[in-house]
Amino acid sequence: MKRKRFSPQQIASILKEFDAGKTAAEISREHGVSQASFYKWRQRFGGMEASELRKLKDLEEENRRLKHMYTELALDLKLAKEIIEKKL
Repeated sequence: MKRKRFSPQQIASILKEFDAGKTAAEISREHGVSQASFYKWRQRFGGMEASELRKLKDLEEENRRLKHMYTELALDLKLAKEIIEKKL
């Protein structure tokens, strides 16, 4: 089964539907989301607006990129130290 990606606006609208009175089962069936995913979103993003969700997702993506850059630099440093030790 193909995995769907939902935009922050879509997640916010789905959570607002729940706040408006729809049940989790109805929402899951209507949007093609598992109930586990819905409850995970509710736990993680509950009470946030779409703009806040977008900012959070952007920060998470930036954090992922920075962690990746750090690991590459740490490996380069380790390799450089090993080369220097071998020369001495």
